[in-house]
Amino acid sequence: MRTAVLGAGHMGSWLANRLSSDHETAVYDTDEARMAGLKDLIQLADYSALEGFRPELLINAVSLQNTIQAFESCLPYIPEGCIISDVASVKGDIPDFYRKNPLRFASVHPMFGPTFANVDRLSDENVIIIKESDGRGKQFFKDLFGGLGLNQFEYSFDEHDRMIAYSLTLPFASTMVFGACMDNTAVPGTTFKKHLEIAKGLLAEDDYLLSEILFNKYSLPELEKVTGRLDFLKHVIRARDTEEAVKFFDRLRNNLK
Repeated sequence: MRTAVLGAGHMGSWLANRLSSDHETAVYDTDEARMAGLKDLIQLADYSALEGFRPELLINAVSLQNTIQAFESCLPYIPEGCIISDVASVKGDIPDFYRKNPLRFASVHPMFGPTFANVDRLSDENVIIIKESDGRGKQFFKDLFGGLGLNQFEYSFDEHDRMIAYSLTLPFASTMVFGACMDNTAVPGTTFKKHLEIAKGLLAEDDYLLSEILFNKYSLPELEKVTGRLDFLKHVIRARDTEEAVKFFDRLRNNLK
């Protein structure tokens, strides 16, 4: 399948390189420096070059804030039968764009970052495929991700964003709060060092990606749960209530089963 990838960031370049072994693959990024690192792929000079390439599948891997704009920029140059797709971590307004556009679409979310995961061993990683996706596009991604050993899940657009607020906003926020409280004079123990490693890995991700996760419309309710639990824990500590602390620890262990 002729596949074009918009965006040569971490995810876009990783996808383009993976696809190129089995599919004719072209890539375009407005940042020439990113394009320079993809010499073995077909490089498009601009959006209009899509007209000559005639992709059967267009994967939009630019940042969420530019996703719809990138789609709009390339629509005049892609054939009618092309399936358009995104890999956005938060779907936000993207479903509305798809509903207003006559082209078929496929929406997915690889639940890992190529800079933070072991991309050579993905059997412990997950990917979400959106239920509303076109059948052919959905099957393409199922085959692609299945061949990489990824665990696949299907959610609707709304279910996806609700789940992301829980599964990503909570750990992201907790890690950021840890980083905000860092004291370089601390003597780290084993637990501290593990948290530090996670924090450094998270903050190595793109700032816009981190913002996209936090700005999900379902994020605030999840964060309010965190502040509520913290207030309760502070109450237990102030009261030095061992009995209540033990009950709290038991609830945590049950949550983690």
